[in-house]
This record gives sequence, C-alpha cells and structure tokens, in this order.
Amino acid sequence: MKIYCLNMDISMCIFRLKKFDLREFNNAFPVIFVEAKDPDDACYKALCMFTENILKQNESKETASLIKNILSDVKVTKVFCKDEKKL
Repeated sequence: MKIYCLNMDISMCIFRLKKFDLREFNNAFPVIFVEAKDPDDACYKALCMFTENILKQNESKETASLIKNILSDVKVTKVFCKDEKKL
C-alpha cells in the first residue's frame, strides 16, 4: 500500500457544516493523506473519512440527509503518491 496525498475542495458545502468539528477537513481546501492501494481507493477512503467524521458526531436522519445532499459538492481536485518518482 502507498500513501496518497489528496487535495479536496469542500468550499461549496463547508458553511453548512459549521456545527461539526471537521478535524482535518476544517478548511475549504483540505489536504488529506491516505494509505491506499491505488488512487481510486484513496479517493474512496478520504470520502469515507469525511462522512464518518460527521456521522460520529450526530447519527440522526437529518445528518444523514445532509451528507447525502452535500456529497455532490465535495470534490477531489488532485491525487498523487508521495512514493512515486516524478519524471
């Protein structure tokens, strides 16, 4: 498994998440490090981390609905592996 660095854009939905402690996602453009086998797996794990962080704080139906509505506004803008050599 490799360590991937993901640049995310949650600027369109961060204002709706003010009541949550977003931890590493506490920025409109967070940089997240994830251990994964490929870039697709890294994106999946980062989105899971994001949603689990919110759901652990409030497991209500309203929170689940909020997450469902904002996931289309969450974007991964760049994925790269720190281990790979640049050409």
